[in-house]
Amino acid sequence: MFKLFRQWRRQRIIERSTVSSGSWDTAFRQLPLLDRLSEEEQDRLRRLAILFLHEKSFVGTYDLEVSEEMRLLIALQACLPILHLGIDWYSGWTTIIVYPAGFAPEREVVDEFGLVHTVKSKLIGEAWQRGPVILSWEDTESAGTLDGHNVVIHEFIHKLDMLNGAADGFPPQHKRSHAEAWSELFTAAYADFQDNPKPGLSRYGATAPAEFLAVLSEVFFENPGLLNDAYPKVYEALSLFFKQNPI
Repeated sequence: MFKLFRQWRRQRIIERSTVSSGSWDTAFRQLPLLDRLSEEEQDRLRRLAILFLHEKSFVGTYDLEVSEEMRLLIALQACLPILHLGIDWYSGWTTIIVYPAGFAPEREVVDEFGLVHTVKSKLIGEAWQRGPVILSWEDTESAGTLDGHNVVIHEFIHKLDMLNGAADGFPPQHKRSHAEAWSELFTAAYADFQDNPKPGLSRYGATAPAEFLAVLSEVFFENPGLLNDAYPKVYEALSLFFKQNPI
């Protein structure tokens, strides 16, 4: 009964959306990343994005006004990884913070001698466990152009990775057999990537297993052939996880 009510409620949200078809068409045209989707998949993505916009709040910083156009571009890219997973994969948090450009938060770190230091790290995106996703609009605006780099997808992959704890490159799997294969494949691929750079794959992926997953997922959606050539078994594992085959 609850499942039927939830489906009815979500359908009502979709039907009552105030975003015009023209605005959606404009957003899709601005994202070559979505050209490969069929009409049915584009409609599914739009419906997911409507639910996403209903459930999430957008906060601009430094007087940045997050316009409808900006929200649509972010929502469509954020929902691409969950196209065949569903909006519930983004449950448990509500806020997307948008900076005009890159940002440099201050953090305290403890060195090997136990001394505490305050450091600043320049970032273009960040995802917090049970907290917000933070994006640089300057970098988000140029995402979705099929260059193999997509800050929106990158940060939202971290959110999927965090569903079963801290981001570690091992998001919840659909089957136990998938989990076993995932662990083996990604451990081997990550070790290889640290020693053997691959053309087109950002070296940022070598800094941690969570970043390796996020970087490879960017390429999976933006340049899938490149990832398939570099790590065909990893591509297959991602295809099973996302339930998509972009090639």
